[in-house]
Order: sequence, then structure tokens, then C-alpha cells
Amino acid sequence: MAHDEVVERYSDLARAALAGQVIADCSTNEFAQGNFGAAGYDDLGALPEGAVRASLGCGNPVAVAELRAGETVLDLGSGGGIDVLLSARRVGPHGKAFGLDASPDMLALARRNAEQVGVSNVKFLHGAIEHVPLPDQTVDAVISNCVINLSSDKAAVVAEAFRVLRPGGRFGVSDVVVDGDLDPVRRAAAEQRIGCVAGALPVEEYHELLAQAGFVGIRITLSADHGDGVHSAIVQAVKPAIGPGLEVRPMREADAAQALAIYQAGLDTGQASFETTAPDWERFTAGKLPHLRYVAADTQTGEVVGWVAASPVSARPVYAGVVEHSIYVHPGCQAHGIGRALLAAFITASEDAGVWTIQTGIFGENAASLSLHQALGFRVVGTRERMGRHHGTWRDVLLMERRSAVVGT
Repeated sequence: MAHDEVVERYSDLARAALAGQVIADCSTNEFAQGNFGAAGYDDLGALPEGAVRASLGCGNPVAVAELRAGETVLDLGSGGGIDVLLSARRVGPHGKAFGLDASPDMLALARRNAEQVGVSNVKFLHGAIEHVPLPDQTVDAVISNCVINLSSDKAAVVAEAFRVLRPGGRFGVSDVVVDGDLDPVRRAAAEQRIGCVAGALPVEEYHELLAQAGFVGIRITLSADHGDGVHSAIVQAVKPAIGPGLEVRPMREADAAQALAIYQAGLDTGQASFETTAPDWERFTAGKLPHLRYVAADTQTGEVVGWVAASPVSARPVYAGVVEHSIYVHPGCQAHGIGRALLAAFITASEDAGVWTIQTGIFGENAASLSLHQALGFRVVGTRERMGRHHGTWRDVLLMERRSAVVGT
């Protein structure tokens, strides 16, 4: 469904709600039985009847967003404002709840509902969820309720959610998903019964979009079965945590020069690798997996200050869940927690990708790297004695690995 069609459809529903009518986004029977609308909530006390009546969601994202007092939350496609008002209650007077909607009529309805409650820590914004009108790293949590599936550019929505979240921020939405690729007949039947199934993604594709944007700790939990392969789901993910002024995000080709310069600086210390010269970008990228590559970057300048990436251990299927990783931090930025943040994000992302063992080889003299890896669950499994000559000296390499407690157990 085109953007303008979506806006007009929900504007019509908003005008009906403003006129005091009970509204539904799909067949009345499906709406009542499928846990849509207000049926998904258990804490609606003190909310105005108009907000409850105008609820069109497919779950209760506020219940899974883990909101805390003083936080800032953004609701994508806030509709009549029910999730914004519930969020405002949870974050308290020192927190803030933003609602974003493309329909002026929905915004009018939401503002009226907020006035009736008398809350002052809410703000409703007009705009598209593909272009959020907020600065970078503004909010602690992004929620949404059966809206992202309506977007024709879901990658942009997820990328915007990642952009506006602070490091460590949470993505927690209710949405409609499909079980694999539905054949046209089943999809048509589902869309006839459930209006908001249009554009719903398969679970695997939703997961991939979140990973490509940079989210880790991705969980998609089916919460209701609507038949014909259609489900309501709770979708949760986290933006990797790191210190102020920095961001952990996926590595891009535009990062090549800076990443390779950091690589060379690490090699120049004589403690990072037997290699003495960093490869060019073509050889670097050819030797790494296309996913599981992250950088730590300054949010003001864009300067890359560290990176982590994975290489396959073997092409044999039995080793599909085993990778070897490399991690490098700019020499002038060490001892600031950057390496720890990068490695922690990498570990979580690797488990999201089905990796059960991460391996690495470290010179015994590299105490800082050994300490970092041991702190994040790596153990020494052996010593490869006199592995090779480095600057004329035979050197041992400690083989370390981390076995997941989540994948392959």
C-alpha cells in the first residue's frame, strides 16, 4: 500500500474516532478475536475512553520496552496516542514520550486524548516513520504497534530507529509477520480478514533488516496466530552500548581507509599479528564474512576509532557456526572501553547469526588483549609453540575461544 493511501486510510479512521465511533482496522470479528486494539492491554486505567476506543495495534509494546523513570521514548506511528500515554506514565514526569504520525487527523485525536489525561511530558510530531524528525541519539527506546509492516521502505524505518536511539537503547515493537513466504492465495485470504497484514515481512527477513541496521540481541517472539501463516509478534533488539560521543555500527566500504590505517597501526606495535603490512580493502573484505563487521565511530566527526570483524574458520559445513575474529582499536583511543564495547556487540551479533564458537590467536605478550578476551568469556585452550618468526624471533600464539551458552547448547 502506498504511503498516501495509508495516511488517508488512517485519517478516515481518526475522523471517525473523533466523531465518537468505534473503529477497527480489519474485519470486526477478526479485530475482536485476534487480540487487536485494546484487547492487548491490561493497564488502561485512567486513560480516556477515546484513546482506548481508537487503539488499532496488535499487541502491547510498552510492556516489553522495559521503560524506566526519566527515559525518553518514541512511538513510531502513534495513532490515537494510547502507547504514548502509557509510556508517559512509565517514564514519569522527568521522562519524555514522543509520538510520530503521518496523519494530521490522528495527531489531532492523540493531542485531544493527551489533554483529557492532563499529561505534560508528551509531544506529538508530524512526519513519516521513514524520516524521523529527531536528532541522532535522542531516545532511549523506540516502540511501535502494528505500523512498521505498513511501510513500503522498512529498511529506512529500522535505520531511522537505530539512528535516533542512544547507545544501549532498546527497540521493542508489536508487529504483524508472516511464516515464511506466503503463496498469493494465502496472503490474499489473510489480507481480506486482517487489514494490517499488507506488507508484513517473513520473520527471517525482519531479523535480517534489524541486523543490517546494526541492532544486536534480536528476538522475534510470535504472540498470536491469525491463520494463513500470519502472526502478531513482539520484536526486540538493542543498539550496542558504548561510551559518550561514540557509536557501534556496521562497517561500511566508506570506512575502508580509516579501518585499514587502524589495522596498520596495530601491526606496527609488533604485538597484534605476524603480519607486518595491512592488506588493501579488496583483500581485507574478501577474507572477512560479509556480516559481523562493526566499527566504533565518533558521532560528531564520523572518525572510526576501532573495528572488529569475523573470518570463516573452514568452508566445511560442520564449522558453519565457528568463526575467527580480529579486533583493533586506534592507538590513541585505547583504555577507554572501546575494545570491550566492540567485542561485546560482536559476541551478541554472532549469537544472533547462529555462531556457537568464536576463536582468536593472541601473542602471550599482548596482556591487554588477553585480559579483554578473558573478561568477556574467552578461555585459553592451548599454546601453539614457535608458531612463526616475527621480526626475526620465534613466537608462541595462545589459542583462545568462546563457546556460546545460547547457541548450540
